[in-house]
Amino acid sequence: MNKLFFFICFSFICVHNHSQQLLANDTLTRTATIKSTNNGNEIMFTPETPALNQIAGAPKAFYTHYWEFGDGHFSTEEKPKHVYKSKGEYEVKLWATNNYDTGKPPTTRPKKIAVNSITTDYEDIATMDEDFTMKRNREPIPEEEIVAIMSYKNNRDYITNGKIYLFYNELKYKANNFELLETRPYHNEKNVSANGFAYTKHIDNEGTYLASSNNNLIKSSTVLQDSTEKTNLPLTIAESKAYYKDWSLLEFDNMEPNEERHIFFSLKTTPEMVKDTSAIISVRGIYIPDGNYDNHKVKDMEMEIVTSHDPNKMSSNGTFMNYRLVRFKTLKYKIKFQNNGEGPARTIRLETDIPEMLDKSTLTVMDMYPKCDICPKRDVLYSCLDTTFTDTQAIFTFKNIYLPGSEQKNVKEYDSTKGFVKYKIKFAKDFHKKKTKSRTAIIFDKNDPILTNYSTTRFLPGISIGVKTGYNSFNDLRNSESYFFGATLSPFKSYRWYWQIELMNNFHNYNSSTDIKEEFIQEAQGFRFLQRTTTDSSFKNIDWDIPVLIRYNINKYIGLGGGLQNTISLSEKREQYILTEMFEGDIPGDIAFSTEEDSSSETDSFTNLRTGLLIEATAGFSRIGPSLGARYIMNFEDNFNYWQFYAIWKF
Repeated sequence: MNKLFFFICFSFICVHNHSQQLLANDTLTRTATIKSTNNGNEIMFTPETPALNQIAGAPKAFYTHYWEFGDGHFSTEEKPKHVYKSKGEYEVKLWATNNYDTGKPPTTRPKKIAVNSITTDYEDIATMDEDFTMKRNREPIPEEEIVAIMSYKNNRDYITNGKIYLFYNELKYKANNFELLETRPYHNEKNVSANGFAYTKHIDNEGTYLASSNNNLIKSSTVLQDSTEKTNLPLTIAESKAYYKDWSLLEFDNMEPNEERHIFFSLKTTPEMVKDTSAIISVRGIYIPDGNYDNHKVKDMEMEIVTSHDPNKMSSNGTFMNYRLVRFKTLKYKIKFQNNGEGPARTIRLETDIPEMLDKSTLTVMDMYPKCDICPKRDVLYSCLDTTFTDTQAIFTFKNIYLPGSEQKNVKEYDSTKGFVKYKIKFAKDFHKKKTKSRTAIIFDKNDPILTNYSTTRFLPGISIGVKTGYNSFNDLRNSESYFFGATLSPFKSYRWYWQIELMNNFHNYNSSTDIKEEFIQEAQGFRFLQRTTTDSSFKNIDWDIPVLIRYNINKYIGLGGGLQNTISLSEKREQYILTEMFEGDIPGDIAFSTEEDSSSETDSFTNLRTGLLIEATAGFSRIGPSLGARYIMNFEDNFNYWQFYAIWKF
């Protein structure tokens, strides 16, 4: 009985602990649910979201919302009201994004909505100012899902059939940034094979010029066209395929004049996505409104990779750069901000760091929001953007503007509370190859500054190939004659510390020390002779020297290094000459009464592996270009310590 009672208690404790553990684990899963109120075909949606975990020192945490209603329409309101056109069952989706929050965005299960009656008249309201736009529900975070919304409109006065492209995964990144999970069309758009190519009936290459993505002039059609519209479709497709790894192609038909449509792409960000909060990546959309003609629109949607959803951020396209070609590159930066206050902001000041390597005089503002003019040198009363400089900063000041706050009454359009400044800047004439960091202090009116993330620029190592030739000096060898030539491999134009590997072909001729042996020979008759044996050896070697070293540039003219040197003889030819002389008596005279000569030779391959330490110094152009150097090698086994004097030119 006691054993049974003990077993029951033990089982209860285990079950209780297990249930407590499951409960604790369940609380770690953040979910948002969709609540709806039906009034015939008019549905009111309300989100139920988990509590936010405030980031210390950041503005007040809040949610942004993105809804898909299952009929091709969407909304970014918190509690949207939607009128369905027809009866039926619709699958509603919600993405809630937590801003200034330490956790992951909550997940939401889609909800089925049944519309059984039509009680409210459906009104198809035009919302597009352009005929082709691209939006997203949030910035990409590695291993999270985002939605790209592609909206297009028929501006023709006739029914059209056309095509839509989505290009993604830029070739400049080795790993894919996105995986296309799902494409949600609602107007019978058809997926075409990824190898499909959107040819049209008319291609005319007779003379006008069109700006391409690489800023070169490209011949295109002579047909008059809108300045925002391109006509050389094969060229645009070819350029896009040269920039992106993957693409999706859809065909649409029977699009009425002024009709607006939306296509939704769910993109899963991969774990290999560039994990840098300052990196800018992009996707591209191409809209061909009429499949019979080449006229098309192109939209590039840039996105900042983030680690948390923070509306105030700084990003750059200079995450990884080739230092060899950097002089031909212009950096682009984007500073984004949001007014989270309860009232409008009249003055916004952005104090952004300018790295030492950049030339402040080349800074040009490319775009901004709120849209306004650039301030003149005199004081004005209208809205404008003023740019001033200190030794280390550029200061952008929005003057006399009105940017509503997200907590302000009657503000329904969330994006109207956001702003940005986008600018470009060139590199200075002389700068070092080193990582830089910069960030921005955002000041709304007279409030405390809000600091953005650090925007980081890095350089790819690059490869520098050098040509090296020189002479080896062996103090302990007779008649030594040694010279070499070869190649070096190192990072391109490193600033301070860097590695270097070399492969040298070494040709070495030398004589060893003369070996003399004397011995007395006593014959039976009582005669005594002195025998002298003289041995001389000469060597002709072809060696491979493989130094591996770490170098340090003191400045642009002097460098130091140290490391290991491995040497192996590819071919070693040894010639030996032996002279045997016989002298009468105990003391050798000038003339031997008997002389005998003998010689031999032998050749070996891939022998005599030896390792040593090396130290060196160079003078000249230590990072790139010509320089002279001296190196001392101390071998571990043989007494083959020697000096090496050389000239090197790095490319």
